[in-house]
Amino acid sequence: MDNIEHLFLLTGVLLCLSVLATLLSARSGIPILLIFLLIGMLAGESGPGGIEFESYSMAYAVGNLALAIILLDGGMRTRMETFRVGLRPALSLATLGVVITSGMTGLLAVYILDLSWMHGLLLGSIVGSTDAAAVFSLLSGRGMHLNQRVGASLEIESGTNDPMAIFLTLTLIGLITGEMHGAGDTLLFLLTQFGIGAIAGVLGGLLLVQLIKRVGLASGLYPILVTGFGLALFALTALFAGSGFLAVYLAGLVVGNARLRHMESILPVFDGLAWLSQIGLFLVLGLLISPADMWAMALPASLIALALIFIARPLAVLVALVPFFRFNARELGFISWVGLRGAVPIVLAIFPLMAGIPEGAMIFNVAFFVVLISLLVQGSTLPQMARLLQVEVPPEPAPRRRSMLGIFEEDDFEMFLYTVSSESIDGVVVRKLTFPPHCRVAAVFRGENLLPASGSTRLALNDVLCVIGRSNHLKTLNNMFGGDLDAARSKARAFFGDFILDANARMGDVALMYGVDVDESEAGLNLGEFMLVHSNGHPVVGDHFVRYDMVWTVADVDGDQVLKVGLREHEIDNV
Repeated sequence: MDNIEHLFLLTGVLLCLSVLATLLSARSGIPILLIFLLIGMLAGESGPGGIEFESYSMAYAVGNLALAIILLDGGMRTRMETFRVGLRPALSLATLGVVITSGMTGLLAVYILDLSWMHGLLLGSIVGSTDAAAVFSLLSGRGMHLNQRVGASLEIESGTNDPMAIFLTLTLIGLITGEMHGAGDTLLFLLTQFGIGAIAGVLGGLLLVQLIKRVGLASGLYPILVTGFGLALFALTALFAGSGFLAVYLAGLVVGNARLRHMESILPVFDGLAWLSQIGLFLVLGLLISPADMWAMALPASLIALALIFIARPLAVLVALVPFFRFNARELGFISWVGLRGAVPIVLAIFPLMAGIPEGAMIFNVAFFVVLISLLVQGSTLPQMARLLQVEVPPEPAPRRRSMLGIFEEDDFEMFLYTVSSESIDGVVVRKLTFPPHCRVAAVFRGENLLPASGSTRLALNDVLCVIGRSNHLKTLNNMFGGDLDAARSKARAFFGDFILDANARMGDVALMYGVDVDESEAGLNLGEFMLVHSNGHPVVGDHFVRYDMVWTVADVDGDQVLKVGLREHEIDNV
């Protein structure tokens, strides 16, 4: 760059192109992260942009900074209730699953690339973990509504498996370079990485919660405080030989579930920061690659990528989940398919280069190509695979907008914004509606007019309602106002069946009413107990099985308690 103006111009143009590329991704189905990578490659020295960028150390720094922000944001958006069904399987995938994926891929790389065992396993470790940026971006941005067991397991896995991949990568580099000796050094490194990372993350999150509660700042300063604290926590944890990635994810998890009133100003800013981190990270990594060098490894790298997708990842999922957890075959198939590789393998592929390993350049190019194949093959087909494997559930009604009022430090009241879209409440007087305790309609907008929110106000289609309540009342409010309720009920009937029954109903009564021939051993159970007997561990909405020539589907849950059950006749083509 001749001067600062050229640098600013280049940065601005690349950012604008990347943001506008999200429209292309939405219309074409191409994963947005792949487009960011391609823009970076086109801007590089081998593309029309002609930008010379060969600083692996800078790319490494940008990668760590971006991943820290992405994981901190992901932690703050992960709800603790998802841990009920997703924590244990996710941890199994994030540890045992990564080891198996890395080992299988490494063994295949030994034969495909004619590498030594150590170098092959190093490559396997580099590409062995799923990527948080890719998973968070694609699962949240493609309009999919996965059942909670699958969605929670994938999100928690992607947020917690980076430390294992980093541990394996650094261990193998240490063994190759002679800086690490034997099982003792390896075990100590493992314990410090995970132990210090976990402790630092939880304690750091609790400290940050107290800090946010006790300091009085302008609302725009709280996101900056969280960002600075997160980066400092990442650095301090790494200085004490712990996993900074694990620490910032857990800290974000603690802060995000504290229900602080200031989250209303923190989360929107972090949404932008996470996008900026993804854009910057993938642009820099795209600039770093030399397409000519990468394409020279296209054939062996493609074989490794396909082996990873179709052999190593499915095998790892089977070994990590089947002996311990009750996932059905379709859930296992989808979890296997969402083994998305993204920025983390490329950042880890920089480690061998910085360590001076002679095969580092080849490993970097292969890892980059594996990421491209993963994003293209897996990332672009996620919605189709979700529908094919039937792991989606009908979308739940939701407010078009929600925001905390900032009245109480914790468990604050919120404003929920709804549009009246259902004919079932068209013309209904407000006082005839049954609200949860301490919930009120605060305002009614009709066209350009603000109507009094009195009990005598008669609602009409397309009215906009401002409802005041707490989050524990959200489910009830969503069922009252959330979207086109008639269309939602129609979708629910198509998925759950025409009969949605209370879980307290006795199986014997259900048998008499619907002509189901129930075994005597189960006739005394209520529907909820019957579903738990046949469930896959913790019940989630969408769990279903065939018995007595009927399909029984969990339609509503509260924790591990089944509240509603859908019932329909068994059709072989649909189950």
